[in-house]
Amino acid sequence: MHITVLTVPDCPNAPLAHERITAALDGRSAQVELIEVSNEARAAERGMTGSPTVLIDGIDPFAAPGGATSVSCRLYRGPDGRTDGAPSVADLHRALDLAEVTRDCECPPMDAAGRAGRGRLAPREGGLRAVQQAVLRHFARTGRAPEAADLEEAASAHGRRAAEVLNELAAEDFLALDSGGQIRAAYPFSGVPTAHRVRFPDGVQAWSMCAIDALGVSAMLDTDAVITSSDPVTGEAITVVSANGNMTWEPATAVVYVGQGSCTGSAAEVACGALNFFTSRATARTWSTQHPDFSGGVVEQTRAEALGQAVFATLLTESDHA
Repeated sequence: MHITVLTVPDCPNAPLAHERITAALDGRSAQVELIEVSNEARAAERGMTGSPTVLIDGIDPFAAPGGATSVSCRLYRGPDGRTDGAPSVADLHRALDLAEVTRDCECPPMDAAGRAGRGRLAPREGGLRAVQQAVLRHFARTGRAPEAADLEEAASAHGRRAAEVLNELAAEDFLALDSGGQIRAAYPFSGVPTAHRVRFPDGVQAWSMCAIDALGVSAMLDTDAVITSSDPVTGEAITVVSANGNMTWEPATAVVYVGQGSCTGSAAEVACGALNFFTSRATARTWSTQHPDFSGGVVEQTRAEALGQAVFATLLTESDHA
């Protein structure tokens, strides 16, 4: 893995970026290179959209859509909505994980749930986070997608209608709506049956969008859960029991395939079909051969668990109030 930090000369945030990259690597092997960029032409050539810009294998995992190249100071927005002079250690760790598992993909790395590394937590502005969290809590409580009427209280606290906020959340791929405006998915939950089901201690059961999403539910809700799925090749059952923060897989040889089918579109469209549990590496490789339209790789259990937790753990812990 090759990490490049692009900075202007004497950038005060360059040491901070390097320090956080070292912490996020946590002993993982990587070549880290610091390159000074002093003019707009070089910034355009290198793909630098402000100082510091972090590239992982040549890709900026924190790039904002339409971001212009620049030698100006760059700020990063963390999960709590605050700005900082470098990506957080948690965000860098997630980006490094995703770069590893998508190394064989033909597209630029996307996080396992989409949004090009920008995370799944909606911003507070306009009631987006309040409504997103209300949707997720309704799924966890009932196992079903809420109606717009169930979300009016959360939206009205921000002077808005629920349907309006839902459309904005869908446009940014925090959730997906069907043609009638009903919630079809709110990552990690699915409003329609999938191959991945999550059962909670109170007996409520919910569908998950994909394997990685299912593995993130326990951390998001801070609860025990039982995930049931099946190998797409053999049909054999796969169970993951999450208890007291630890996960036990059956069979013990089970793995997850992480990939994507195209370079643009929502996570539901381009990635969820390629994020599956398999009983072994052998069946995952068989499935990959049978589906050449998807590119990606096999992820071992601990890395798959870490991916799910990295994407979803903070969705309900960060307040919708500044």
